[in-house]
Amino acid sequence: MTTAVTRRSTSHFKRLPKGANGGIQLLLIHNVEHLGRQGDLVEVKSGYAMNYLLPQGLATIATDHHQRMVEKHREKLRAIELEKLRSYQEQADELAKQSITIEANANDEGHLYGSVGPHEIVDALKSVGIHLAQDQIRLDGPLKELGLYTVKIHLHSEVEASLKVWVVPTATEAGEAGNA
Repeated sequence: MTTAVTRRSTSHFKRLPKGANGGIQLLLIHNVEHLGRQGDLVEVKSGYAMNYLLPQGLATIATDHHQRMVEKHREKLRAIELEKLRSYQEQADELAKQSITIEANANDEGHLYGSVGPHEIVDALKSVGIHLAQDQIRLDGPLKELGLYTVKIHLHSEVEASLKVWVVPTATEAGEAGNA
C-alpha cells in the first residue's frame, strides 16, 4: 500500500515586492535611523525586512493602497513627528541644564583606578529622576581621570543633548587628602 505525499502549496503566501536592486521594497511606518523617514519607500535585504522591520512594526509592504494611505495622512504624520521632535528638544534643553556628579576611586594624580562609562552615567541620571538607556550615552571612550566632562546624549536621529559630568574622588579619599 502506498501513501500519497501531499506538498503544501506556498502560493497562498504573498510574495514581497522586489526592488530594482533585488531587495525588498517596504514603506516605512516610523523613522528608522540610517534608513529613512516615515512614509519613505525603501529597498532592503530580505533578512532585514523579515527579521527586524516587519516584526517590529517599523515598515509595511509597499502596496499602492499603503502608499495612498500615507499620502492621505502625510500632514498628520508630519505634525506628530514635529511634536515628537519638540519634546525631544525640550528634553535636550533640560539635560543641558543638568550637571551630575559621579564619585570614583582615584590616585593622587587624579587617574581613576577603574573608569566611568555609560552605566555609571545612567545610574547617576536615574538618581535625579532622568531615565535613559546606556546606548543613548555617546562617549569617545571611558572617563579615566577626575574632572569635568561634556557628554553627548543621543535622544533622536535629529536631536543630541549635552550633559555636564563631574568625576570627583570618593568622599573618604577627599577627607584623607585633607587630613594628610
